[in-house]
Amino acid sequence: MAVPAEARRRHKKLAGIVEEANYRYYVLDAPTLSDAEYDEYLRELQRLEERHPELVTPDSPTQRVGTAPVSALPTYTRRVRMLSMENCTSAEEFRDWVRGVTDFLKREAPAFFVEPKLDGTGLELIYEQGRLEIAATRGDGTTGEDVTPQAKTIRSIPLHLRGTRAPKKLSIRGEAFIAKADFEQINATLTESGAEKIYANPRNLAAGSLRMLDPRITARRRLDFFAHSYGEIEGVKVATQHEFYEHVKTWGLKAAPGARRCESPEEVERAWEELLEQRLDLPYEIDGMVVKVDDFALQKELGQRARTPRWAIAWKFPPIQQATKLLDIHVNVGRTGALTPVAILEPVAIGGVTVSRASLHNEDEIERLRVRPGDRVLVQRAGDVIPKVVKVIQRSRTARFVMPNQCPVCGTRVVRDTDQVVSRCPNPFCAAQVEGALRHYASRGAMDIEGLGDKLVAQLVRKGMVKDVADLYALTAEELAGLERMAAKSAKNLARALEKSKRRPLDRFLNGLGIRHVGERTAAILAQRFESLDALMGATEEDLLAMDEVGPEAATSLRAFFAREDVSKVIARLRAAGVDPRPVERVDAGPLAGEVVVFTGSLTGLTRDAAKARATGAGASVGSSVTKKTTLVVAGEKSGSKLKRAEELGIRIVSEEEFLELLE
Repeated sequence: MAVPAEARRRHKKLAGIVEEANYRYYVLDAPTLSDAEYDEYLRELQRLEERHPELVTPDSPTQRVGTAPVSALPTYTRRVRMLSMENCTSAEEFRDWVRGVTDFLKREAPAFFVEPKLDGTGLELIYEQGRLEIAATRGDGTTGEDVTPQAKTIRSIPLHLRGTRAPKKLSIRGEAFIAKADFEQINATLTESGAEKIYANPRNLAAGSLRMLDPRITARRRLDFFAHSYGEIEGVKVATQHEFYEHVKTWGLKAAPGARRCESPEEVERAWEELLEQRLDLPYEIDGMVVKVDDFALQKELGQRARTPRWAIAWKFPPIQQATKLLDIHVNVGRTGALTPVAILEPVAIGGVTVSRASLHNEDEIERLRVRPGDRVLVQRAGDVIPKVVKVIQRSRTARFVMPNQCPVCGTRVVRDTDQVVSRCPNPFCAAQVEGALRHYASRGAMDIEGLGDKLVAQLVRKGMVKDVADLYALTAEELAGLERMAAKSAKNLARALEKSKRRPLDRFLNGLGIRHVGERTAAILAQRFESLDALMGATEEDLLAMDEVGPEAATSLRAFFAREDVSKVIARLRAAGVDPRPVERVDAGPLAGEVVVFTGSLTGLTRDAAKARATGAGASVGSSVTKKTTLVVAGEKSGSKLKRAEELGIRIVSEEEFLELLE
C-alpha cells in the first residue's frame, strides 16, 4: 500500500527536526529542544515508521540505535591508506623535524596547522552523495573493521552531511573518544556491579565500545567524534588544512577545539606550551599536539616515507601514567572517620610532578586490583585529583594486604555498613578526625580563621588543648604563645582571628561543621532557606526534601547530625563562647540574580573568595567549571581553558572591571 503524501511530509519534517536537534546538542553544544521535546519528536518518528516501514532509510535518526548484534565484525579495505605518524617528545626533536621539512622543500619554514592529539581510537567515515555509507576502524591502515552500525550511535556523527556544498564523496578521518567524566562513570558502574575488570583509560574504553558486536552497548557508552583529516574528497576543492577545518564545520561534523594555523615554528612551540597547560582541564584526554604543514600542495610535494607522512608530526606531552614500585600501603583516617588506603610509592615523575603517594580509594578497590606491597604498578595523574593506582603490572609474592579492623589512630573497632564501600572509625573524638574537623572548620570556605594552620592544629590536638571546635574559643593569647614556633604577636593575631570568626555568615558556619553530604553549595542553599541555626536544626526531613537542591542523602545526614548528643553539646558550648552565625541576606533579586558565574584567571582587585562572595551577594550562583548552564564568565589575567570553553559555547565574558560595574 502506498504511503500517504502527508505521512511522507511529516516523516521528512520529523527526521529533520531530530537530526537538527542532534547537531545542535552534540556538535554545537547549543541545544534548542528540551530532552522531553526531543524524546517526543523521536517517538512520533518511530511510530510513523512502524506504521509505514517503507519510510525507513539508512540515514533515518531511528537507525542510530537498535541494530541487532552480529557474531563478528566484517572487514573493510580502503583505497587510501591511513598512515601512522612520526613522534617527537622535545622542542629539539621538533626543530629537527622542521629542518627536515625545510631541507626537503629547499625553502624557509612554511605555515603550520596545529591541533590537539586526542587519545582516542581512529575512525574513518565514508559519505556517498552526502549519506553515511561506511564507518571503519583504522586496523592496519589498509584493512579495518566495518563498524557502521556502532558509529551510527555516536550522535555527533551526522548520518547525512549538512549544507549545499557537501562533497559528492568524502572519506573523513578522526578520533572516536569518551569524555573523562563518562569514563569515570562507566568504570564506577562496572565496579558497583561486581565486574572483575574495568577499563584502564578512556582510549581503551572507546576502542572496545566501538568494536562491540551489539551496537546497543556502544550507544550506552556515549562516544564522541572529532574529525581531523580526509582520505578522499570529490566535488569540493580544499587548498589548506585550516580551510578543511572550516569546511568540516559546515558539513555538520566536529573538529577539535583549539586547532589553529601557526605562521612559524616559534608560534607552534608557544601553542604546544599553552596546550600542555590546558591539558588536565580539558573534558577529554589528549596526549600531545599534531603539527601539519598547512598547505596541501606542499604536503603532496613532501610526500611520505614507508609508514609516515613527512608533512606531519605528533609532538607528545610528558606522560600522565608511569610505572613504579608500590613500597607500602598506609591507612589514613579522615575528618568523617573514613579509612582511606594510600599507596606509598617509589618516587616517579608524572606530567612534570614527582609522585610518591597515590590513592587506593577503599578496600573494594584493593580487592579489585589485587594490589599488595612490592608490586610494580601503573600510576596515573590526571586533573587536580590525587594520583591513583590504575593497575598492577608485575606482582610480588608478599602477603595480601588486609584493611585493619581497628582505627590505626585511636584503636576503636571500625564499622562498615553493608551498603557502603568505606570502613569508618565511629569514635568522634579520634585524634585524626578531630584534626581533620579543625582544619576544615578553619578553612577559607568555612570560618576562615587566619593563622590556624595544619601544623598548629596538630600541635593543639597532640597536647590535648583542643578536642573539638568549641575548644578553640577557650584558648587565650597567653596559652597560644606558649606553643612551639608561636611568637607573642602571632598568638595575639590568632586570638583576634578567632574572635572575628564568631560572626561569620550561617552558610560558612554550616560548611565548617563538616556535615556529610553538605558542602559549600548545599550550605549556601540551606542558609538562604533557613534564617537561623535554630530554624535549620528544627527542620524535619520532609522540610529539607521539599527544597529542590537538597537530596535524600543530605537531608538524612543533616537530621542524623543534629540529633547526635555530642553535636548538641558542642553547639551549646560554641554559643556559650559567643559564636553566633549571622543570617545570610536573602537574595531574591539583585544585579546578578539568576546568573551562573564562573571565574577564571588571576583577579587583581579582588581575591577569588571575595569575588565569589560579591557574586553570590548579588544573587548569582558560582560554578567551578564552564558548562551549558554557565551564563557569565569573569576572565582575569592569564585565563586558560575555561575562557576558551566559554568562547566555544557563546557564553558572555566580562573583565574584572566589567564585573565590578555589573555589581553596581
